[in-house]
Amino acid sequence: MENRDAFISEFRGETLGTVTSQSSPDEVFQNQVLRPILKLQNDLFIDVFKNYISKYKNDFYSYSVEKKLAYIENSIHKDIKFRNSLKGIVIGLFTLSEYNTYIQNSSSLNKRMMNMLIERLKNQVQLFELQE
Repeated sequence: MENRDAFISEFRGETLGTVTSQSSPDEVFQNQVLRPILKLQNDLFIDVFKNYISKYKNDFYSYSVEKKLAYIENSIHKDIKFRNSLKGIVIGLFTLSEYNTYIQNSSSLNKRMMNMLIERLKNQVQLFELQE
């Protein structure tokens, strides 16, 4: 497992955001683990959300920008199966020690993870246009 953990840590890249001695353990985890994974997996998240739209809400493309932003947020907050799928995409890139840290405070870290993912998708809403 050491090879896997070393590969994953190197593959994900550097810490994103600031970590100081005043940072809470959740902030440290967010910036050292969650942000790099979300950045690495961004293209996959975009395609996963496009697939979600095509399966459940084809009229999404006719929505106003505000309604699209609300839909992104609601789909992740309210569709538990979809949210769990997104969490799995992130958790699958944890090292064993990161996973052990995560399970100690999964509720708070899940909230951070999903909020960052929602913001990431909302900031890229222009990518969710109907492709002819």
